[in-house]
Amino acid sequence: MTALWTEKAIEAATNGRSTAPFSVSGIQIDSRAVQQGDLFIAIRGANQDGHAYVDDAAEAGAAAAMVATDWADKYAGAAVPVPLHVVADTYNALYDLARAARARTSAKIAAVTGSMGKTGTKDGLAAALAVDGPVHATSGNQNNMYGLPLTLARLPAGSAYGVFEIGMDHAGEIEPLSELLRPHLAIITTVAPVHLEFFDSVEGIADAKAEIFAGLGSDGIAVLPRDNEFFPRLKAKAEERGIRNIITFGTHREADFCLIDAMTTAEGTEIIASIFGKRFTYRHGIPGIQWATNSLAILAGVHGLGGDLQRASDTFSRMQAGAGRGKQTTLALPGGGSALLIDESYNANPDAVRAALAVLDMSAGASGGRRIAVLGDMRELGPTAPEMHAGLADAVTTHQVDHLFCCGPYMSHLAEAVNGQVATLHAEKSTGLIETLLGTVKPGDVVMVKGSLGTNMKPVVEALLDLDASARQ
Repeated sequence: MTALWTEKAIEAATNGRSTAPFSVSGIQIDSRAVQQGDLFIAIRGANQDGHAYVDDAAEAGAAAAMVATDWADKYAGAAVPVPLHVVADTYNALYDLARAARARTSAKIAAVTGSMGKTGTKDGLAAALAVDGPVHATSGNQNNMYGLPLTLARLPAGSAYGVFEIGMDHAGEIEPLSELLRPHLAIITTVAPVHLEFFDSVEGIADAKAEIFAGLGSDGIAVLPRDNEFFPRLKAKAEERGIRNIITFGTHREADFCLIDAMTTAEGTEIIASIFGKRFTYRHGIPGIQWATNSLAILAGVHGLGGDLQRASDTFSRMQAGAGRGKQTTLALPGGGSALLIDESYNANPDAVRAALAVLDMSAGASGGRRIAVLGDMRELGPTAPEMHAGLADAVTTHQVDHLFCCGPYMSHLAEAVNGQVATLHAEKSTGLIETLLGTVKPGDVVMVKGSLGTNMKPVVEALLDLDASARQ
Protein backbone atom coordinates (compact mmCIF):
# COMPACT_ATOMS: atom_id res chain seq x y z
CA MET A 1 0.00 0.00 0.00
CA THR A 2 1.29 3.47 -0.92
CA ALA A 3 2.20 5.51 2.14
CA LEU A 4 0.00 8.51 2.85
CA TRP A 5 2.78 10.15 4.89
CA THR A 6 6.32 9.27 5.92
CA GLU A 7 8.00 10.61 9.03
CA LYS A 8 10.21 12.85 6.84
CA ALA A 9 7.21 14.45 5.14
CA ILE A 10 5.46 14.94 8.49
CA GLU A 11 8.60 16.49 9.96
CA ALA A 12 8.78 18.94 7.05
CA ALA A 13 5.09 19.81 7.41
CA THR A 14 4.96 20.27 11.18
CA ASN A 15 8.50 21.28 12.17
CA GLY A 16 8.47 18.33 14.57
CA ARG A 17 10.86 15.45 15.24
CA SER A 18 10.30 11.71 14.98
CA THR A 19 11.82 9.14 17.31
CA ALA A 20 12.10 6.50 14.57
CA PRO A 21 11.36 6.07 10.86
CA PHE A 22 7.76 5.20 9.97
CA SER A 23 5.13 5.52 7.28
CA VAL A 24 1.37 5.68 7.71
CA SER A 25 -1.61 4.86 5.52
CA GLY A 26 -4.24 6.84 7.44
CA ILE A 27 -4.77 9.37 10.23
CA GLN A 28 -7.05 9.29 13.26
CA ILE A 29 -7.67 11.55 16.25
CA ASP A 30 -9.99 9.03 17.95
CA SER A 31 -8.17 5.97 19.26
CA ARG A 32 -11.35 3.90 18.90
CA ALA A 33 -11.24 4.41 15.12
CA VAL A 34 -7.56 3.52 14.66
CA GLN A 35 -6.78 0.84 12.09
CA GLN A 36 -3.58 -0.94 11.16
CA GLY A 37 -1.01 1.51 9.81
CA ASP A 38 -2.66 4.74 11.01
CA LEU A 39 -1.03 7.80 12.54
CA PHE A 40 -2.78 8.62 15.83
CA ILE A 41 -2.74 12.33 16.66
CA ALA A 42 -3.23 12.94 20.39
CA ILE A 43 -5.41 16.05 20.50
CA ARG A 44 -6.11 17.87 23.75
CA GLY A 45 -9.78 18.79 23.82
CA ALA A 46 -12.09 20.42 26.33
CA ASN A 47 -13.05 17.10 27.92
CA GLN A 48 -10.42 14.57 26.80
CA ASP A 49 -6.67 14.45 26.34
CA GLY A 50 -5.75 12.16 23.49
CA HIS A 51 -2.37 11.44 25.08
CA ALA A 52 -4.18 9.16 27.52
CA TYR A 53 -5.02 6.86 24.62
CA VAL A 54 -1.64 6.41 22.94
CA ASP A 55 -1.35 2.85 24.25
CA ASP A 56 -4.89 2.05 23.04
CA ALA A 57 -4.04 3.38 19.59
CA ALA A 58 -0.87 1.30 19.49
CA GLU A 59 -2.78 -1.82 20.48
CA ALA A 60 -5.27 -1.13 17.68
CA GLY A 61 -2.45 -1.11 15.13
CA ALA A 62 -1.25 2.49 14.91
CA ALA A 63 2.07 2.83 13.08
CA ALA A 64 2.99 6.00 14.99
CA ALA A 65 1.59 8.62 17.35
CA MET A 66 1.88 12.39 17.17
CA VAL A 67 2.30 13.83 20.67
CA ALA A 68 3.06 17.14 22.37
CA THR A 69 6.57 17.98 23.56
CA ASP A 70 5.58 18.29 27.22
CA TRP A 71 4.03 14.81 27.18
CA ALA A 72 7.04 13.31 25.40
CA ASP A 73 9.42 14.94 27.89
CA LYS A 74 7.38 13.62 30.82
CA TYR A 75 7.56 10.07 29.54
CA ALA A 76 11.15 10.27 28.23
CA GLY A 77 12.85 6.94 28.76
CA ALA A 78 9.60 5.07 29.29
CA ALA A 79 8.68 2.23 26.98
CA VAL A 80 6.38 3.60 24.27
CA PRO A 81 4.88 0.94 21.97
CA VAL A 82 5.04 2.98 18.74
CA PRO A 83 7.33 5.57 17.13
CA LEU A 84 6.47 9.10 18.21
CA HIS A 85 6.34 12.31 16.24
CA VAL A 86 6.84 15.15 18.70
CA VAL A 87 5.47 18.66 18.11
CA ALA A 88 4.84 21.75 20.19
CA ASP A 89 1.06 21.49 19.85
CA THR A 90 -0.76 18.56 18.25
CA TYR A 91 -3.87 20.55 17.27
CA ASN A 92 -1.77 23.09 15.39
CA ALA A 93 0.25 20.27 13.86
CA LEU A 94 -2.95 18.71 12.51
CA TYR A 95 -3.60 21.98 10.66
CA ASP A 96 0.04 22.07 9.47
CA LEU A 97 -0.38 18.60 8.04
CA ALA A 98 -3.63 19.64 6.34
CA ARG A 99 -1.90 22.65 4.74
CA ALA A 100 0.89 20.42 3.49
CA ALA A 101 -1.64 18.00 2.00
CA ARG A 102 -3.35 20.87 0.21
CA ALA A 103 -0.05 22.25 -1.06
CA ARG A 104 1.12 18.96 -2.55
CA THR A 105 -2.09 17.98 -4.37
CA SER A 106 -3.20 18.84 -7.88
CA ALA A 107 -6.74 17.65 -7.16
CA LYS A 108 -9.72 19.84 -7.98
CA ILE A 109 -11.31 20.73 -4.65
CA ALA A 110 -15.02 21.27 -3.91
CA ALA A 111 -16.51 22.52 -0.64
CA VAL A 112 -20.15 21.99 0.34
CA THR A 113 -22.19 23.73 3.02
CA GLY A 114 -25.83 24.59 3.61
CA SER A 115 -28.63 24.41 6.15
CA MET A 116 -29.91 21.13 4.69
CA GLY A 117 -28.68 18.49 2.29
CA LYS A 118 -24.95 19.12 2.56
CA THR A 119 -24.00 15.53 3.45
CA GLY A 120 -26.19 14.04 0.70
CA THR A 121 -24.84 16.59 -1.77
CA LYS A 122 -21.27 15.90 -0.70
CA ASP A 123 -21.75 12.15 -1.08
CA GLY A 124 -23.55 12.55 -4.39
CA LEU A 125 -20.89 14.85 -5.80
CA ALA A 126 -18.14 12.45 -4.75
CA ALA A 127 -19.92 9.55 -6.47
CA ALA A 128 -20.59 11.60 -9.60
CA LEU A 129 -16.97 12.73 -9.91
CA ALA A 130 -15.63 9.23 -9.28
CA VAL A 131 -16.53 8.24 -12.86
CA ASP A 132 -13.77 10.62 -14.01
CA GLY A 133 -11.02 9.87 -11.50
CA PRO A 134 -10.02 9.04 -7.90
CA VAL A 135 -12.04 11.04 -5.34
CA HIS A 136 -11.29 11.76 -1.69
CA ALA A 137 -14.27 12.94 0.35
CA THR A 138 -15.35 13.78 3.87
CA SER A 139 -16.29 10.66 5.82
CA GLY A 140 -19.75 10.95 7.37
CA ASN A 141 -20.11 14.50 8.65
CA GLN A 142 -16.55 15.22 9.81
CA ASN A 143 -16.99 18.83 8.84
CA ASN A 144 -15.91 20.96 11.79
CA MET A 145 -12.73 22.45 13.26
CA TYR A 146 -11.37 18.94 13.80
CA GLY A 147 -13.03 16.98 11.00
CA LEU A 148 -12.15 19.30 8.10
CA PRO A 149 -8.37 19.47 8.72
CA LEU A 150 -8.36 15.73 9.49
CA THR A 151 -10.08 14.97 6.18
CA LEU A 152 -7.71 17.28 4.31
CA ALA A 153 -4.65 15.72 5.96
CA ARG A 154 -5.90 12.33 4.72
CA LEU A 155 -6.02 13.55 1.09
CA PRO A 156 -3.91 11.17 -1.03
CA ALA A 157 -1.45 13.01 -3.24
CA GLY A 158 -2.77 11.25 -6.36
CA SER A 159 -6.43 12.21 -5.98
CA ALA A 160 -8.14 13.77 -8.99
CA TYR A 161 -10.87 15.37 -6.86
CA GLY A 162 -11.51 16.26 -3.25
CA VAL A 163 -15.03 16.86 -1.93
CA PHE A 164 -15.26 18.40 1.53
CA GLU A 165 -18.25 19.19 3.72
CA ILE A 166 -18.05 22.25 5.97
CA GLY A 167 -20.52 22.74 8.81
CA MET A 168 -21.09 25.38 11.43
CA ASP A 169 -23.13 26.31 14.50
CA HIS A 170 -21.88 29.87 14.94
CA ALA A 171 -20.71 32.75 12.79
CA GLY A 172 -17.00 32.76 12.02
CA GLU A 173 -16.55 28.98 11.95
CA ILE A 174 -16.61 28.40 8.18
CA GLU A 175 -14.22 31.16 7.09
CA PRO A 176 -10.99 29.74 8.55
CA LEU A 177 -11.88 26.26 7.30
CA SER A 178 -12.47 27.59 3.79
CA GLU A 179 -9.17 29.45 3.91
CA LEU A 180 -7.45 26.24 4.96
CA LEU A 181 -9.13 24.21 2.21
CA ARG A 182 -8.79 26.76 -0.62
CA PRO A 183 -11.49 25.11 -2.78
CA HIS A 184 -11.85 25.64 -6.51
CA LEU A 185 -15.65 25.41 -6.21
CA ALA A 186 -18.09 26.00 -3.35
CA ILE A 187 -21.72 24.84 -3.12
CA ILE A 188 -24.33 26.31 -0.77
CA THR A 189 -27.29 23.91 -0.81
CA THR A 190 -29.77 26.22 0.92
CA VAL A 191 -30.25 28.69 3.75
CA ALA A 192 -32.93 27.87 6.34
CA PRO A 193 -33.73 28.70 9.99
CA VAL A 194 -31.25 26.24 11.50
CA HIS A 195 -29.07 27.15 14.53
CA LEU A 196 -31.21 30.25 15.08
CA GLU A 197 -30.41 29.90 18.77
CA PHE A 198 -26.96 31.27 17.92
CA PHE A 199 -28.03 33.93 15.38
CA ASP A 200 -30.15 37.07 15.50
CA SER A 201 -31.78 36.29 12.16
CA VAL A 202 -31.80 33.95 9.18
CA GLU A 203 -29.89 36.68 7.33
CA GLY A 204 -27.08 36.01 9.80
CA ILE A 205 -27.16 32.34 8.88
CA ALA A 206 -26.91 33.27 5.20
CA ASP A 207 -23.87 35.42 5.94
CA ALA A 208 -22.27 32.59 7.91
CA LYS A 209 -22.79 30.17 5.02
CA ALA A 210 -21.29 32.75 2.65
CA GLU A 211 -18.03 32.53 4.62
CA ILE A 212 -17.32 29.51 2.41
CA PHE A 213 -16.25 32.01 -0.28
CA ALA A 214 -13.30 33.14 1.87
CA GLY A 215 -10.86 30.58 0.47
CA LEU A 216 -12.31 30.38 -3.01
CA GLY A 217 -10.35 33.09 -4.79
CA SER A 218 -11.56 35.33 -7.59
CA ASP A 219 -11.15 32.56 -10.16
CA GLY A 220 -13.28 30.14 -8.13
CA ILE A 221 -16.84 29.02 -8.82
CA ALA A 222 -19.83 29.53 -6.52
CA VAL A 223 -22.85 27.23 -6.91
CA LEU A 224 -25.91 28.89 -5.36
CA PRO A 225 -29.61 28.00 -4.76
CA ARG A 226 -31.57 30.30 -7.09
CA ASP A 227 -34.91 29.60 -5.36
CA ASN A 228 -33.73 30.62 -1.92
CA GLU A 229 -34.94 33.97 -0.66
CA PHE A 230 -31.36 34.80 0.34
CA PHE A 231 -29.92 34.15 -3.12
CA PRO A 232 -29.33 37.89 -3.79
CA ARG A 233 -27.51 38.15 -0.47
CA LEU A 234 -25.35 35.10 -1.19
CA LYS A 235 -24.57 36.34 -4.69
CA ALA A 236 -23.59 39.75 -3.34
CA LYS A 237 -21.32 38.14 -0.75
CA ALA A 238 -19.61 36.11 -3.49
CA GLU A 239 -19.13 39.20 -5.62
CA GLU A 240 -17.68 41.10 -2.65
CA ARG A 241 -14.95 38.44 -2.61
CA GLY A 242 -14.29 39.10 -6.29
CA ILE A 243 -16.02 35.90 -7.45
CA ARG A 244 -17.71 36.35 -10.83
CA ASN A 245 -18.24 32.75 -11.90
CA ILE A 246 -21.60 31.93 -10.31
CA ILE A 247 -23.72 28.90 -11.30
CA THR A 248 -27.30 28.65 -10.05
CA PHE A 249 -29.66 25.71 -9.54
CA GLY A 250 -33.29 25.23 -8.55
CA THR A 251 -36.81 25.60 -9.94
CA HIS A 252 -36.45 29.30 -10.70
CA ARG A 253 -36.75 29.86 -14.45
CA GLU A 254 -33.50 31.84 -14.45
CA ALA A 255 -31.52 29.01 -12.82
CA ASP A 256 -28.67 27.66 -14.95
CA PHE A 257 -29.52 24.14 -13.77
CA CYS A 258 -33.30 24.39 -13.73
CA LEU A 259 -35.69 21.71 -12.51
CA ILE A 260 -38.57 21.53 -14.97
CA ASP A 261 -40.36 18.49 -13.56
CA ALA A 262 -39.79 15.77 -10.96
CA MET A 263 -42.08 12.77 -11.14
CA THR A 264 -41.49 11.04 -7.82
CA THR A 265 -42.64 7.61 -6.68
CA ALA A 266 -41.78 5.38 -3.75
CA GLU A 267 -38.98 3.90 -5.88
CA GLY A 268 -37.30 7.13 -6.95
CA THR A 269 -37.67 10.26 -9.04
CA GLU A 270 -37.72 10.85 -12.79
CA ILE A 271 -36.21 14.27 -13.43
CA ILE A 272 -36.50 16.65 -16.36
CA ALA A 273 -34.11 19.59 -16.20
CA SER A 274 -32.87 22.44 -18.33
CA ILE A 275 -29.12 22.89 -18.18
CA PHE A 276 -28.03 26.17 -19.70
CA GLY A 277 -31.19 26.01 -21.80
CA LYS A 278 -30.79 22.40 -22.99
CA ARG A 279 -33.19 19.62 -21.94
CA PHE A 280 -31.61 16.95 -19.73
CA THR A 281 -33.33 13.89 -18.24
CA TYR A 282 -32.22 11.35 -15.66
CA ARG A 283 -33.45 9.22 -12.77
CA HIS A 284 -32.66 9.52 -9.06
CA GLY A 285 -32.89 6.44 -6.85
CA ILE A 286 -34.25 8.33 -3.81
CA PRO A 287 -37.80 9.74 -3.72
CA GLY A 288 -38.41 13.36 -2.78
CA ILE A 289 -38.27 16.75 -4.46
CA GLN A 290 -35.36 17.78 -2.22
CA TRP A 291 -33.19 15.04 -3.74
CA ALA A 292 -34.08 16.24 -7.23
CA THR A 293 -33.02 19.78 -6.33
CA ASN A 294 -29.80 18.59 -4.67
CA SER A 295 -28.98 16.53 -7.76
CA LEU A 296 -28.95 19.76 -9.77
CA ALA A 297 -26.47 21.27 -7.31
CA ILE A 298 -24.33 18.17 -7.79
CA LEU A 299 -24.47 18.43 -11.58
CA ALA A 300 -23.58 22.12 -11.34
CA GLY A 301 -20.56 21.10 -9.25
CA VAL A 302 -19.56 18.45 -11.78
CA HIS A 303 -19.84 20.99 -14.59
CA GLY A 304 -17.81 23.56 -12.68
CA LEU A 305 -15.01 21.06 -12.08
CA GLY A 306 -14.97 19.91 -15.70
CA GLY A 307 -16.62 16.51 -15.22
CA ASP A 308 -18.94 14.63 -17.58
CA LEU A 309 -22.59 15.49 -16.91
CA GLN A 310 -24.12 12.45 -18.60
CA ARG A 311 -21.91 9.96 -16.82
CA ALA A 312 -22.39 11.86 -13.57
CA SER A 313 -26.19 11.76 -13.87
CA ASP A 314 -26.05 8.01 -14.48
CA THR A 315 -24.75 7.56 -10.93
CA PHE A 316 -27.93 9.03 -9.42
CA SER A 317 -30.07 6.00 -10.23
CA ARG A 318 -27.88 3.89 -7.93
CA MET A 319 -28.06 6.25 -4.97
CA GLN A 320 -29.80 5.22 -1.76
CA ALA A 321 -30.39 7.32 1.34
CA GLY A 322 -28.24 6.54 4.36
CA ALA A 323 -29.29 5.65 7.90
CA GLY A 324 -30.85 8.65 9.60
CA ARG A 325 -31.07 10.51 6.29
CA GLY A 326 -34.10 8.93 4.64
CA LYS A 327 -33.10 5.27 4.49
CA GLN A 328 -36.11 3.05 3.77
CA THR A 329 -36.39 -0.40 5.34
CA THR A 330 -39.16 -2.95 4.94
CA LEU A 331 -40.10 -4.20 8.41
CA ALA A 332 -41.49 -7.69 8.91
CA LEU A 333 -44.21 -7.62 11.59
CA PRO A 334 -44.66 -10.36 14.24
CA GLY A 335 -48.27 -11.01 13.24
CA GLY A 336 -47.44 -11.26 9.55
CA GLY A 337 -47.21 -8.70 6.79
CA SER A 338 -44.83 -5.79 6.66
CA ALA A 339 -44.53 -2.02 7.16
CA LEU A 340 -42.11 0.54 5.72
CA LEU A 341 -39.71 2.52 7.90
CA ILE A 342 -38.35 5.86 6.64
CA ASP A 343 -35.42 6.73 8.91
CA GLU A 344 -34.90 10.50 8.99
CA SER A 345 -33.68 10.44 12.58
CA TYR A 346 -30.35 12.24 12.12
CA ASN A 347 -31.54 15.84 12.11
CA ALA A 348 -34.49 18.16 11.64
CA ASN A 349 -35.59 21.71 10.88
CA PRO A 350 -38.96 23.03 9.70
CA ASP A 351 -38.24 22.78 5.97
CA ALA A 352 -36.74 19.30 6.31
CA VAL A 353 -39.70 18.04 8.34
CA ARG A 354 -42.12 19.32 5.69
CA ALA A 355 -40.12 17.55 2.98
CA ALA A 356 -40.08 14.31 4.99
CA LEU A 357 -43.84 14.49 5.54
CA ALA A 358 -44.30 14.85 1.79
CA VAL A 359 -42.27 11.66 1.21
CA LEU A 360 -44.32 9.89 3.91
CA ASP A 361 -47.53 10.93 2.19
CA MET A 362 -46.34 9.79 -1.22
CA SER A 363 -44.98 6.46 0.04
CA ALA A 364 -48.17 5.62 1.92
CA GLY A 365 -50.24 6.66 -1.07
CA ALA A 366 -48.36 4.16 -3.20
CA SER A 367 -48.82 1.32 -0.69
CA GLY A 368 -52.32 2.18 0.47
CA GLY A 369 -51.18 2.13 4.10
CA ARG A 370 -51.54 4.54 6.98
CA ARG A 371 -49.19 7.46 7.48
CA ILE A 372 -47.45 7.40 10.86
CA ALA A 373 -45.19 10.34 11.68
CA VAL A 374 -42.83 10.15 14.67
CA LEU A 375 -41.37 13.60 15.27
CA GLY A 376 -38.88 14.83 17.85
CA ASP A 377 -38.00 18.37 18.83
CA MET A 378 -36.18 20.54 16.31
CA ARG A 379 -33.27 22.04 18.24
CA GLU A 380 -31.44 25.39 18.08
CA LEU A 381 -34.37 27.40 16.68
CA GLY A 382 -34.16 30.18 19.26
CA PRO A 383 -37.10 32.07 20.81
CA THR A 384 -39.47 31.31 17.93
CA ALA A 385 -39.15 27.53 18.45
CA PRO A 386 -42.68 27.07 19.89
CA GLU A 387 -44.26 28.83 16.92
CA MET A 388 -42.11 26.91 14.42
CA HIS A 389 -43.17 23.59 15.92
CA ALA A 390 -46.84 24.55 16.01
CA GLY A 391 -46.50 25.80 12.44
CA LEU A 392 -45.97 22.24 11.21
CA ALA A 393 -49.65 21.46 11.87
CA ASP A 394 -50.70 22.41 8.34
CA ALA A 395 -48.10 20.03 6.86
CA VAL A 396 -49.27 17.22 9.15
CA THR A 397 -52.87 17.60 8.01
CA THR A 398 -52.09 18.40 4.36
CA HIS A 399 -50.04 15.23 4.08
CA GLN A 400 -52.83 13.20 5.67
CA VAL A 401 -50.94 11.89 8.68
CA ASP A 402 -53.07 9.23 10.38
CA HIS A 403 -51.06 8.92 13.60
CA LEU A 404 -48.73 11.55 15.04
CA PHE A 405 -46.24 10.49 17.70
CA CYS A 406 -44.14 13.39 18.98
CA CYS A 407 -41.69 13.99 21.80
CA GLY A 408 -39.86 16.82 23.49
CA PRO A 409 -41.06 20.05 25.08
CA TYR A 410 -41.33 21.94 21.79
CA MET A 411 -43.29 19.22 20.02
CA SER A 412 -46.03 19.67 22.63
CA HIS A 413 -46.92 22.83 20.70
CA LEU A 414 -47.47 20.78 17.54
CA ALA A 415 -49.56 18.25 19.46
CA GLU A 416 -51.74 21.11 20.69
CA ALA A 417 -51.90 22.74 17.26
CA VAL A 418 -53.30 19.66 15.48
CA ASN A 419 -56.11 19.90 18.06
CA GLY A 420 -57.67 16.49 17.62
CA GLN A 421 -57.49 16.50 13.82
CA VAL A 422 -54.93 13.67 13.98
CA ALA A 423 -54.60 10.82 16.49
CA THR A 424 -51.70 12.14 18.58
CA LEU A 425 -49.45 10.94 21.39
CA HIS A 426 -46.91 13.26 22.99
CA ALA A 427 -44.13 12.19 25.36
CA GLU A 428 -41.27 14.05 26.99
CA LYS A 429 -38.67 11.66 25.57
CA SER A 430 -38.54 9.45 22.49
CA THR A 431 -38.47 6.30 24.60
CA GLY A 432 -41.91 7.22 25.94
CA LEU A 433 -43.39 6.67 22.47
CA ILE A 434 -42.01 3.23 21.73
CA GLU A 435 -44.48 0.89 23.43
CA THR A 436 -47.58 2.54 21.97
CA LEU A 437 -45.95 2.97 18.55
CA LEU A 438 -45.05 -0.72 18.31
CA GLY A 439 -48.61 -1.63 19.24
CA THR A 440 -49.98 0.72 16.59
CA VAL A 441 -48.03 -0.35 13.51
CA LYS A 442 -49.98 -2.64 11.17
CA PRO A 443 -49.24 -4.27 7.81
CA GLY A 444 -49.03 -1.72 5.02
CA ASP A 445 -48.26 1.22 7.30
CA VAL A 446 -45.45 3.69 6.55
CA VAL A 447 -43.58 5.03 9.59
CA MET A 448 -41.37 8.10 9.26
CA VAL A 449 -39.07 9.02 12.16
CA LYS A 450 -37.46 12.47 12.28
CA GLY A 451 -35.95 14.77 14.89
CA SER A 452 -32.84 16.71 15.78
CA LEU A 453 -29.85 14.62 16.81
CA GLY A 454 -30.04 15.94 20.38
CA THR A 455 -33.64 14.76 20.70
CA ASN A 456 -32.36 11.18 20.38
CA MET A 457 -34.81 9.53 18.01
CA LYS A 458 -32.45 6.60 17.44
CA PRO A 459 -34.11 4.40 20.12
CA VAL A 460 -37.36 4.58 18.15
CA VAL A 461 -35.63 3.43 14.98
CA GLU A 462 -33.82 0.67 16.86
CA ALA A 463 -37.08 -0.54 18.43
CA LEU A 464 -38.70 -0.80 15.01
CA LEU A 465 -35.69 -2.68 13.62
CA ASP A 466 -35.79 -5.02 16.64
CA LEU A 467 -39.45 -5.66 15.87
CA ASP A 468 -38.42 -6.65 12.36
CA ALA A 469 -35.62 -8.90 13.65
CA SER A 470 -37.92 -10.72 16.06
CA ALA A 471 -40.50 -11.28 13.33
CA ARG A 472 -37.88 -12.88 11.08
CA GLN A 473 -36.61 -15.35 13.66
